[in-house]
Amino acid sequence: MTRTVETLARAQFGPRAQAYVQSAVHASGLDLDRLEAAARAAGGGRALDLGCGGGHVAYRLAAHFDEVVACDLAPEMLAAVAEAARDKGLANITTAQAPAEDLPFQAASFDFLATRFSAHHWTDLDQGLKEAHRVAKPGATAVFIDAISPGQPLLDTHLQAIEMLRDPSHVRDYSLTEWSAAAERAGFSVSRVQRHQIRIEFASWIERMATPKLNAHAVRAVQQAASEVVSAHFAVEPDGSFQLDVMVLEVRA
Repeated sequence: MTRTVETLARAQFGPRAQAYVQSAVHASGLDLDRLEAAARAAGGGRALDLGCGGGHVAYRLAAHFDEVVACDLAPEMLAAVAEAARDKGLANITTAQAPAEDLPFQAASFDFLATRFSAHHWTDLDQGLKEAHRVAKPGATAVFIDAISPGQPLLDTHLQAIEMLRDPSHVRDYSLTEWSAAAERAGFSVSRVQRHQIRIEFASWIERMATPKLNAHAVRAVQQAASEVVSAHFAVEPDGSFQLDVMVLEVRA
């Protein structure tokens, strides 16, 4: 089998579907609360959870829309989400398998769209956002949530290094400037930008991705060799836990 980013992502996330469905880190957070506030304001119709992972966005959206489509590249992830939706009694959640860059939906078929901690795995951010814009109805709200690069080269290099060592399917954590520009190129207009940091607990972060011990040790070596500026920004703790920059980018199609 040809080794592509897509096959790497499926290999990484497929076997770990239940870990992401059950992940406490992914099931809650300020970003999800902000997303739900936007969903509540939009309300009604059809919504898309793009790159659904463990389905935590879809579960939040289900209370506010008639139908929620959870879309992901990994069939194992979709099966886990469908099972969890049944267990939660969320009959309005359906699933679809597709990459973000080539969605199997008609143009202007969604009233609301969200993606959370998925886009840093997309092979082509611009194409993924163009597809998101294509399937969104004119005037629809979209919310993009992801880890972001702090922007400064020193901090950016550190972040990309530890992300890649942990997960070979990682493509890039983009800066907020890069995100805003890409969204506008796709045809969206930016309406609100919010950012915050979340604490990443090292042991569970490594365990969730089943990172090999050699790579986990390499992550710690990179952290321990980092300059004081890097250590301070990411608030690296003695056990390797750290603070990750996150954005909530609300746009309109």
